Amino acid sequence: MVQKEPKEPNTPRKPRGRPRAYDPEQALARVMDAFWHTGYSGTSLDQLSAATGMNRPSLYGAFGDKRALYLTTIDRYIAGGQQGMEQALRYDLPLEKALIELYERALALYLPEGEPARGCFLVATAGTEAVADAEVRAKLGDALRGVDRAFEARLRHAQKQGELDPAADPALLARIATGVLHTLAVRSRAGDARAALRATANGAVVLICANKPAKTRRR
Repeated sequence: MVQKEPKEPNTPRKPRGRPRAYDPEQALARVMDAFWHTGYSGTSLDQLSAATGMNRPSLYGAFGDKRALYLTTIDRYIAGGQQGMEQALRYDLPLEKALIELYERALALYLPEGEPARGCFLVATAGTEAVADAEVRAKLGDALRGVDRAFEARLRHAQKQGELDPAADPALLARIATGVLHTLAVRSRAGDARAALRATANGAVVLICANKPAKTRRR
């Protein structure tokens, strides 16, 4: 979920000549926001400096060049996404509720209340850069396959619990579930209303969960 940036405490001014203190996590969050808003190619070093309050030498010293910064933000986003999926796809919940929880979290991230649509950081930025950058392409592919695996594991658990038909294909259903995330990400940026996006997600959950075991016929 999107969290508001914490307010910086009022501290006395430091003597001139001392290096400016910074919070690496806060700086990376602001760098990610900049890339998220205008993309990798469309974000200049001056914009990154303005976003973080750090000059170019400080940025280079802390994180490396612009590409290194971008790769770091990709890793940061992927790690956060993995944690979010683990929290949402709880194994102690019915499958339907777990899927709805995950898509609600996705909507809160892609289309935050009172803010412009953001979509998915990877889909919005890495999808373009992956064409010419093999490392970005590898990170994007690994991340998407990781989402597939998380869905598949949860669906296999539901199948063992009797929530899905034994004949259902968890791997295929997982790719469908992942595709819904992509749809929410793209269509949120395209201007679809929250109600329409939620209806799409809920409809997908109904389709996935419709693969239930056949009821035992009474004699």
